[in-house]
Amino acid sequence: YAGSATFTRLRDKIEEIFKTPFFLPAHQGRACENILSTVFVKPGDIVPMNYHFTTTKEHIARNGGAVAELVIDEGLNINSDFPFKGNFDLEKLEKLILDNGADKIPFVRLEAGTNLIGGQPFSLQNAKDVASLCRKHGILTVLDASLLQDNLFFMKQREEACKNMSILEITQKLADEMDIIYFSARKLGFARGGGICMRDKQLFEKMKELIPLFEGFLTYGGMSVREMEILTVGLDETMDEDIISQGPQFIKFMTDELKKAGVPVVTPAGGLGCHLDAKAFLPHVPQDKYPAGSLVSALYLASGVRGMERGTISEARKKDGSETFAQVELVRLAVPRRVFTLSQIKFAIDRIIWLYEHRDLVGGLEFTEEPKILRFFFGRLKPVSDWQHDIVKAFKNDLHDSL
Repeated sequence: YAGSATFTRLRDKIEEIFKTPFFLPAHQGRACENILSTVFVKPGDIVPMNYHFTTTKEHIARNGGAVAELVIDEGLNINSDFPFKGNFDLEKLEKLILDNGADKIPFVRLEAGTNLIGGQPFSLQNAKDVASLCRKHGILTVLDASLLQDNLFFMKQREEACKNMSILEITQKLADEMDIIYFSARKLGFARGGGICMRDKQLFEKMKELIPLFEGFLTYGGMSVREMEILTVGLDETMDEDIISQGPQFIKFMTDELKKAGVPVVTPAGGLGCHLDAKAFLPHVPQDKYPAGSLVSALYLASGVRGMERGTISEARKKDGSETFAQVELVRLAVPRRVFTLSQIKFAIDRIIWLYEHRDLVGGLEFTEEPKILRFFFGRLKPVSDWQHDIVKAFKNDLHDSL
């Protein structure tokens, strides 16, 4: 499967969309992060970003660097109507560069559809401003395009300068500003894989030797021929506004309905999923008892709906063993693209509202097994008391066996 014609089609499709002639394949997005961090990050470095993702932060830390989160203040405001809460704070970015020196900053990372703060987008203008500032100081600009399709949709919908552009035109305007683009194909392209794209051959040469070491040969990088074919078609579909609009529309419906019922949610509705504000949902559960994790557990008991904790459990402990408390405690209810019907969304809404009416029954959690790295993947927790039985009893009393 090395050297297949499929890889050539994929590479050509990526160049057609992003206008980047150089492409390094990888088996998924975090593999791209490993390559980027290994090549560019050294001890003492700082990598500014609008907001971190869990694996990104860990890869940078493992290479001796640190993350600086510079999202605008509005980005952490749960209830807001600001359209681009994923924007970089340009003043903070310039101050960081001036205070630490450009030589301490290997690249600036811009994440499309900021995962951990509610799938919130950045604007095309903000991306241009970030790239301009980086060029001024001789710093690389890196785009994590994993959740780009939602970000593109919001640019088209919410940004005046993009309203008359096609999705492809917006994509190329954004790509023109970036030195490196990487992505997880599970999000961008509907496939299992990933890759790193660039225009500069020198950057390509710096990274290419690590692909055979960590991923596979340069013409597959851990992806099967089947997955590369799927990704080639999926990237085309990502440029189709009708296809990429479905997820955000369902998420907006879910967010609006829950908000009408008084359930605390992140607004405006972002991409990826509907996000519950666990701190406001469970104000009686302290942060060291993991309210977002508790809410995920309670929701599963009340509905069978599997949410994802995006709060303190998703952070790593400090060196002294104390907690790193998350800035927001969210439950992500991801909406799979082209999978759910509206009736399934309505079912989830109905059960979330029921749980909100019984929220006082929910208690906290504590770890019984706690890995040191990315603990939210393998860690095991238990209820602080027997509150889970109270949830089940109330459920059976109200809804019987209607799960």
